[in-house]
Amino acid sequence: MTERLSEAPAPPRSPARSSGTAIAAMIIAMALATLDNVIVSTAMPTILGEFGGLDQLAWVVTAYTLGVAAASPVWGKLGDMYGRRGVFLTTIALFVLGSVLCGLAQDMGQLIAFRVVQGIGGGGLLVGTIAILVDLIPPLEMGKWQAVMSAVMGGAMISGPLVGGYLTDTFGWRWCFLINVPLGALAFIMIAVALRLPGKPRRGRIDYAGAGLLIVVITALVVVATWAGTKYSWYSPVILGLLVLAAVTGVAFYLNERRASEPILPLNIFRNANFSLITVIGFLVGCALFAALTFLPVFVQAVQGASATNSGLLLLPVLLPMVLVNVVVGRVVARTGKYRAQAILGGALMVVGLLLLSTMDTETSRLTSAVFMTFFGLGLGFLLPTTVLVALNSVSPDHTGVASSSVNLFRIIGGTFGVSVMGAVFASRVGAVMTTGDAYRDAVASGASRVFLLTAAVSFAGFAAAWFIKETPLTRIAGSGR
Repeated sequence: MTERLSEAPAPPRSPARSSGTAIAAMIIAMALATLDNVIVSTAMPTILGEFGGLDQLAWVVTAYTLGVAAASPVWGKLGDMYGRRGVFLTTIALFVLGSVLCGLAQDMGQLIAFRVVQGIGGGGLLVGTIAILVDLIPPLEMGKWQAVMSAVMGGAMISGPLVGGYLTDTFGWRWCFLINVPLGALAFIMIAVALRLPGKPRRGRIDYAGAGLLIVVITALVVVATWAGTKYSWYSPVILGLLVLAAVTGVAFYLNERRASEPILPLNIFRNANFSLITVIGFLVGCALFAALTFLPVFVQAVQGASATNSGLLLLPVLLPMVLVNVVVGRVVARTGKYRAQAILGGALMVVGLLLLSTMDTETSRLTSAVFMTFFGLGLGFLLPTTVLVALNSVSPDHTGVASSSVNLFRIIGGTFGVSVMGAVFASRVGAVMTTGDAYRDAVASGASRVFLLTAAVSFAGFAAAWFIKETPLTRIAGSGR
């Protein structure tokens, strides 16, 4: 990612001196995108009480995820081509617009549709933040700023249930969306005033065909992951048809990207072994992360008797180690420029943590489960920042947006499939145990144990892949700004 300083009109500036306000605004924007689903999940019982539509409940969350996944690659490419500042401001505006529309929704159908709009903006917030930080901050210092982002995101995940509950009880569920308006406006103004990036974006013809085909592929896969094993059988005509659609459209996308002058997802970046490896690892990490964070609350509520709010707080043994290790890893990478060992160690800790979680049963104390969660959280703390760093260090500055969006995309798709597949495994195991006459607590404990064991197997594949990462030097020169 080294670039000659002569290619930019001015040398990269210190974020602490000239871009601190803009970075703070971007972190606020990224926290909004992260916090959104956590807050909204707390308000869902109240929303259902007003609108009904229990059968559409999952789509309130899935619609946002779908918008994020489908839009991320497009925003990343547009930022590379036309300038990150303008594109990022557009995504903030779109996210705020979606939030306003959600807050004004009059039925479940409208809410789901407006959540897609909000997710499209949210995908740009996640991708744009990373890409702009790379433009402003030298890679050797990136780890320290990722630690700050991790702390903010961890705090958002921890405080989300409490904030959502307070807003719902005090002002009504609509304020779980409308709260984004003043915060988003603040971030928009701060970035518009403070953010100045060196360098000039390159112009080119937008790959409309590639963008459209990629959106179809992602939509089909996300819908499969949402419906398969729940609304429809994995072997139903609907699911098989969606898989065929994804496959055919995927082939068409591949052929289009080979011919396009400015492909929405340049295939040549996958020729870099590190980038391909880290993409696979990101997919597997997403699968393990979302599956674990979905079924850990189920276990502590149904088996250990925690309340819904307390179940969120009982995830602190995952979140706190993740944030703390992220801070340490960031400083180590900033000092040494080494990252391969962190990926390997993170993979090992995740596997150990999930294997320990798979041993939990109805007799497992909260203290014991907290210790097991800590190992899992430590693994995340090593892996999450490393996947982003390796991806960004494996591409040229012109493809920073594409690289960050690809990591985000594959992690989301991995998480969506992880929850879907593990949900089917969980339901099957619970049903099988219940037929033997065991109590519901025993059945849930058995189902969760099976899920954690299979998730450990998925994480082991990521751990194995981490050994093949080649450590290439990081540079102290920031990426080319847009």
